[in-house]
Amino acid sequence: MRWCDVGRIVACTSIGMACMTPPSASAQAGRTEIASVRFEGNESFPGDSLARAIVTRETECPSALLSPLCVLGLAVQRFYLSEAQAPRDSYRLERFYVLRGFPDAAVEPPVIDTVEGRAHVSFAVVEGRPITVSSIDVLGIEGLAVEGLLDDLPLAVGDRMGPIALAVTRETLTRRLQNEGYAYAEVLRRSFIPADTHDAAVTFEVDPGPLSEYGEVTVAGTDNLSASTIRRTAQLQTGRLFRRNQLIESQARLYGLDIVSSASVEPLDVPIFEWGLPSGPFSARDSVIPVTLQVNEGDAYRFLYGAGWGTAECFNGDVRWTARNFKGSGRVLQLRGRLANILASAFHDILCPLSGGGEFAELNYVAAVDFAQPWIFSTRNSFLASLFGERQSLKDAFVRRAVGLDLALTRAIGPQTPLTISYRPELSSLEAADALFCTGFLVCTRDDIDLLASSNWLAPIGISFSRDLSNNPLNPTRGYRLVVDVEHAAGWTGSNFRYDRVVGEGRWSARQGPGAVFAARLRGGWVGAGPFSRLAGAGEGRDIVHPQKRFYAGGANSVRGFDTGRLGPRILTVDPVHLLNRAENSAPCTPEQVIDLTCDASGLADGGFISRPTGGTRVLEAGLELRFRLTASLEAATFLDVGQVWGANEPVDLRDLEFSPGTGIRFASPIGPLRIDVGYRFRSGEALSVVTSQLRPFAEGDDPDLQLIVDKSPIPFVRLNEIAVLGPSVLFGESSALSWRRLRLHFSIGQAF
Repeated sequence: MRWCDVGRIVACTSIGMACMTPPSASAQAGRTEIASVRFEGNESFPGDSLARAIVTRETECPSALLSPLCVLGLAVQRFYLSEAQAPRDSYRLERFYVLRGFPDAAVEPPVIDTVEGRAHVSFAVVEGRPITVSSIDVLGIEGLAVEGLLDDLPLAVGDRMGPIALAVTRETLTRRLQNEGYAYAEVLRRSFIPADTHDAAVTFEVDPGPLSEYGEVTVAGTDNLSASTIRRTAQLQTGRLFRRNQLIESQARLYGLDIVSSASVEPLDVPIFEWGLPSGPFSARDSVIPVTLQVNEGDAYRFLYGAGWGTAECFNGDVRWTARNFKGSGRVLQLRGRLANILASAFHDILCPLSGGGEFAELNYVAAVDFAQPWIFSTRNSFLASLFGERQSLKDAFVRRAVGLDLALTRAIGPQTPLTISYRPELSSLEAADALFCTGFLVCTRDDIDLLASSNWLAPIGISFSRDLSNNPLNPTRGYRLVVDVEHAAGWTGSNFRYDRVVGEGRWSARQGPGAVFAARLRGGWVGAGPFSRLAGAGEGRDIVHPQKRFYAGGANSVRGFDTGRLGPRILTVDPVHLLNRAENSAPCTPEQVIDLTCDASGLADGGFISRPTGGTRVLEAGLELRFRLTASLEAATFLDVGQVWGANEPVDLRDLEFSPGTGIRFASPIGPLRIDVGYRFRSGEALSVVTSQLRPFAEGDDPDLQLIVDKSPIPFVRLNEIAVLGPSVLFGESSALSWRRLRLHFSIGQAF
């Protein structure tokens, strides 16, 4: 019979980890490149798992996604033979097996074949019979009221018994006991293996120690914050039962205070376990445990400003002033402002081609006052109130001005997982072409258009759920982010617009070998509307979706082969003078054809039309992107975006999806990656409705100055303040697949997703 001592796990693991660094680039000169590394006899573990346990690595493409680049030799990761390390890898493989329950494992020295200056390395593994757990006993827990202490332990009867499995199981038991008040819990492990067998009887002996409670809670490091605010935020109260997981939660809550730059929660004389081994000495087991809340504060007041440039918003700037302990208790008061479209008209043709013209190139702004209460009713809850005024525009679609109030109550339901209930009443007005009101909203009379464009209340209530486990908001390399937003607006919420809206979006990214990241994105949305309460006459009862709540696609963070908002329902607007002007149109329409809507405008050059997005009620977008490092500060990317927006009366058909491949580069900067992307669209010409102003014949008594001027001469027709939707549609867009006009250039800050 023999006893198995597994107390050296940390030492064994450390030895293996210390040797995992491959030779440096300077040491690779003149070395033999490793063409392949193979394993024979490995039945319990796949070859890729064994490959990660040794230093000898084969030259490879780090990811299948990088295969096209590896073929060109751009992304290949090269490794070279080390005569010193290769023999030691046999020992590393043996330790790999021993730590996982194969005590008799043996690995012969590697066989190295060199062919044409490239090495082929093979390891022969004899696994042997593993030690299997025949029974598990946990002693010393009689009378302990710890629910679920033995549920789903990492080690179970029938599993392989190795040092790692034993250590993880020991840590699990220790952690569960500490979470139930046994701060000094000790768990000892042993295994009994009869001679000539590989069946292990495993025993864990538990010494729970006294049931402990929090003693005095001391606060240190505060300057502006009060000690009572720190204690209230941490929620550790003297006399309450000690729980290890509460210490971690308390530290996270302290970081939730904006003014706190670092925080730690330190229980005195309580051992912290890692892999089941105590890292500090035990003191006398006092059932009362003092705790110190150590915080470091940042500046009480902070002033930030920044500026940027993009092809869609031209030059823009932000400024923020923040009081991070307003009236005490960690409250935040913030004044912020933002300007966009700065100099958009002056630089439209050079630097800002996607910013639009006319009123769409005028200055956009946001000015707001924000107040944040970091806790309300519970430290899991926070409250935000914002008073704002803004002007926003969507190129060739609409200009919106609004003042309003944003109220939001957020509860943390998990790590990086907030649930928010919001109410956002705002008084907004719209500026848009009459054609857009008529074709997009089906409101065509002058009185109804004026009513819709005037100030109206938009007051939705919303519920938002998000979970963000990505490692960087501007440049994620691993993790995911999930967001679901639901909104409802009706008369009882104080809204003139009535609608329901649901949007969901998921983003995921993962490393693909050194220097490469694969990212994916999926977004979908639906909006359904009710009647606009203020419309009268012919428009009464008409369902209208506010332009701000419609869906638009295309742009730097959407389907990148399209301009902002240009993917989805659109119309073409044109001045009737262009349709009648013989100098510009070799096949002009007659005024009578405009009046009876039979005018065929297809003979007019594209430059005579303005393409205007009308937005849709359903949207689907997806994207795949592969980013790979070229230098320390330069990154290249290739991507494929896909998406579509459908109007209210259009069926959702996945065959309508538009695909847009492209490539780009990213420059590292202190504010995030500076991104330049070029996307290509396959879509050629698209049949779009043509909208113009209606005409009527000049009548006796009309002002002669009202007559249309065509070819510098008046004609006996007058422009009406009504919309004319011409019967024949026009094929609009670039027909040649090789045209540069199918390319779209985008410049922005931060990754697309």
